Amino acid sequence: MLVPIYNEASNIAPLISEIRAALDGKITYELIYVDDGSTDNSWQELQNMATHFKTLRLIRHQRSYGQSIAILTGVKSARAEWIVTLDGDGQNDPADISRLLAVLQDPDCSPKLQLIAGHRRKRYDNWLKRLSSRIANRIRRRLLHDNTLDTGCSLKLFSREAFLNLPHFNHLHRFLPALFLRNGGQIISIEVKHRPRIRGDSKYGLFDRLGVGIMDLLGVMWLQRRACIASIVEDRT
Repeated sequence: MLVPIYNEASNIAPLISEIRAALDGKITYELIYVDDGSTDNSWQELQNMATHFKTLRLIRHQRSYGQSIAILTGVKSARAEWIVTLDGDGQNDPADISRLLAVLQDPDCSPKLQLIAGHRRKRYDNWLKRLSSRIANRIRRRLLHDNTLDTGCSLKLFSREAFLNLPHFNHLHRFLPALFLRNGGQIISIEVKHRPRIRGDSKYGLFDRLGVGIMDLLGVMWLQRRACIASIVEDRT
């Protein structure tokens, strides 16, 4: 399990307690927190939590590189074959992790499945954020044909190996469904809960995402058009 954070000191202890309540005694897991150069007391809070929770692994960036780079750092460090990601702000419900795992553990699960994405049908953000996300999701689906209603939901379960085989760039976390499909994988979306932010401040606004979002969208379209998956008929290695 992987949680990237930036200045979320007040959310660390409550979220870790929820994660443990949801998973302890049910599955074997490691919890990786990647502190993306926080300037508050996040790192100190993480170190305090680690003294009481030996499964917690901590990584700290020298400065803030962004959510996608923090995810990449965590995935590279992870030991498990499958990775769960969720936001460190407490708006994702750790209780939903079991619903994602149930899809993967289904005997009829396709061997080509690489991503199970959360879909926040009812969101508890302000009206501007909901509107901008609705517009962005509609444009993205139309242009990328990724068959995903909500790429902005951080609660995801994906194959570590498949993720590391993706083309990597900053902000790629918004385009994971399209990138997994580009590499020949299958994806599924399932409905998950969304909760109001109780502590801390949102790190994203409408205009700080708009410009890079358009450029990234064009870049992913370019990658899709140049995808090539070789069909191997014989391998004697």
